[in-house]
Amino acid sequence: MSSDYIDNLGFARVDLQRKARQGFGEVVYGEGKSPEQIIAILESLDAHGQRPALVTRLESEKAACVANVFGGDFTYFPEARLGRLGENRPCDGQGAIVVACGGTSDLGVAEEAALVAEALGNKVVRLYDVGVAGIHRLLACESELRSARVVVAVAGMEGALPSVIGGLVDAPVIAVPTSVGYGASFGGVAALLAMLNSCAAGVSVVNIDNGFGAGFLASRINHLKG
Repeated sequence: MSSDYIDNLGFARVDLQRKARQGFGEVVYGEGKSPEQIIAILESLDAHGQRPALVTRLESEKAACVANVFGGDFTYFPEARLGRLGENRPCDGQGAIVVACGGTSDLGVAEEAALVAEALGNKVVRLYDVGVAGIHRLLACESELRSARVVVAVAGMEGALPSVIGGLVDAPVIAVPTSVGYGASFGGVAALLAMLNSCAAGVSVVNIDNGFGAGFLASRINHLKG
């Protein structure tokens, strides 16, 4: 592959062709990286026209260092631990993405999914705290759910929310298990297994707490023509 597609920083090889391949530039995983490394990668992406650029799993201390370099061009969303350099892409998705979460404790993961989807040019409708423990809250939002082109369903505990939503809508459902729950939830494994065993058709599952992956996949679906 041509070196024109890679910016070799020594500690990182920035993939400059990813935007052409996938419609969006390389996303920086912030956990385990120093602020200096994150800044250098963002500077490389920015120099090659890769705005907006996202940083996931970004702690507030690192975000402050990044903001000192990029100023008002950098926005940090603490609940989602997400940073964004530049503005969201223009909204050009085919429809709306609904992001629903079971409880307030799932908000961080749900917001990661929602903000990623918005950055990629999608209209997002948020339905938060609509878990099955008070299922009337979810049923009161049935019209919003049925209007979605794709639904991201985020839940911990026993992970039942995606199955219920999958039985209500004709859109694809992306299930996101979270690490929220008591001891026997095993850090989200119980919810993950429940979602993998969903009896509702059209439900797919991403990894535990992977709001980014769900938001990105939802955007891919929402940008399909037809």
